[in-house]
Amino acid sequence: MTYTAVLRRNRENRTNYRKRAAILIGRHSFVSITVSNQNIMAQVLRPQVRGDIVITAASSKELLKYGWKGSMNSMPSCYLTGLLLGIRTLEKGINNLVLYTGKKSFTTRVASCLKGIIDAGISIPVSEASLPKIERLNGGHIGQYAEVLKKDEEKYNSHFSSLLENGFLPENYPRYFEEVKTRIIKNIKTEPSIPSEGYEATTKKATVS
Repeated sequence: MTYTAVLRRNRENRTNYRKRAAILIGRHSFVSITVSNQNIMAQVLRPQVRGDIVITAASSKELLKYGWKGSMNSMPSCYLTGLLLGIRTLEKGINNLVLYTGKKSFTTRVASCLKGIIDAGISIPVSEASLPKIERLNGGHIGQYAEVLKKDEEKYNSHFSSLLENGFLPENYPRYFEEVKTRIIKNIKTEPSIPSEGYEATTKKATVS
């Protein structure tokens, strides 16, 4: 019986070495998007011999300072987080990226974040057909569902309890979305920039998955 050595991160299903090699060989700066049950984190990284260096980063938690009261991992918040990241990345003089998913799936929320980055002015090779339409990016589908649920006050209050506690009316998602989007575009240049060198990835090994 022949034993075939398998790299540890391959055994743990954490790294796609084929995708990783393509990024290293092409010397591409890349974007990594992680969506959790509570929020979204997006980073632009540059691969280095000793590990990846974070160029820019954005989290959906940052949307709070722009007046966002909605869900932190919905499609609208994913788009706005991507927009925030894209504008910061442009200010670093980077306008071309590739998406690195590793072992993760290309979900609608990842696509929403990617659309935000692209709308900020970053060029990323992706099929337009794989990106969500504005009616979903701005939460229009959530607003429509809220209008339907309002016919049953108990269900409405139960389903949207966390949003209502924040003073956020889900049927107004598109309006809130546009207001926050405008604030991000208007105020981003007043923010302190993230250093482009010597700033380690928050999850150094995870970002190369």
